[in-house]
Amino acid sequence: MEKDSKIYVAGHRGMVGSAIVRELTRQGYANIVTRTHNELDLTRQDKVEEFFASEKPEYVFLAAAKVGGIVANQSALADFMYDNMILEMNVIHSAWKNGCKKLEFLGSSCIYPRMAPQPMPESCLLTSELEKTNEAYALAKISGLKYCEYLNRQYGTDFISVMPTNLYGPNDNYHPEHSHVLPALIRRFHEAKVDGQKEVVCWGDGSPLREFLYVDDLANLCVFLMNTYSGNETVNAGTGKELSIKELTQLVAKVVGYEGNIKWDTSRPNGTPRKLLDVSKATRLGWTYRTELEDGIRLAYKDFIENPMRAER
Repeated sequence: MEKDSKIYVAGHRGMVGSAIVRELTRQGYANIVTRTHNELDLTRQDKVEEFFASEKPEYVFLAAAKVGGIVANQSALADFMYDNMILEMNVIHSAWKNGCKKLEFLGSSCIYPRMAPQPMPESCLLTSELEKTNEAYALAKISGLKYCEYLNRQYGTDFISVMPTNLYGPNDNYHPEHSHVLPALIRRFHEAKVDGQKEVVCWGDGSPLREFLYVDDLANLCVFLMNTYSGNETVNAGTGKELSIKELTQLVAKVVGYEGNIKWDTSRPNGTPRKLLDVSKATRLGWTYRTELEDGIRLAYKDFIENPMRAER
């Protein structure tokens, strides 16, 4: 990408999209195109086609998605599949039809099988069944990355995909029912501290192992890959490090300053037992993460405190 290349970031108000805009701006890219949902509904094919025909972006970061945690995914399976599949197909198809030089599709590590080998290499995609709690979202994301691959094979496009591990950081969603585990814990422990609660209840039994990547590190990788990588196979984005949910809760409690007891509600689902990405491909390409987990949680908690409206989503 040239510094004056026309770059469209789809989903710029979300956690990932806003981080990509920050990273592009930091690196001196000055011609960034964005649209809010009210300005452009990506599930409307006609509107997306009109936008691309008019703006003709040279590069596209597709970070827009309907996202949520375990409860949200389980309660709205059809919505998660339809909304994500429609919006990503609209954007990818219109980018191809309008001569976009390169597109980068953002997926999720939930695309990999529930019992995939650990750490999970890019090559394990579609080798066995998915985790049922987020199967609909995973199927939509798999469709998006496969459509990029098929366009490359059939029409010679240069469309790539990136599969991040669990993300957190500025502009996250802290909704009590619809958020992911780390922001949910930040909110829960903060409110418990403020209210003087002696006990906090967390979901599951604390045994699942998870990997977390600070969203600004992901954004740095996204720009790096847009400038250096071409290929049909996706690229995993993570740290290569994991910890149990129980260890995570203790770390979040420490950062927030909550000193009460932690109780586990085993009637709530654990989700996938383990999700660690094999990040050797990104490492070979010349990239590695920068932000250690405790430092990142401190930055995320600062964002939560300074932006109280985050908790209302």
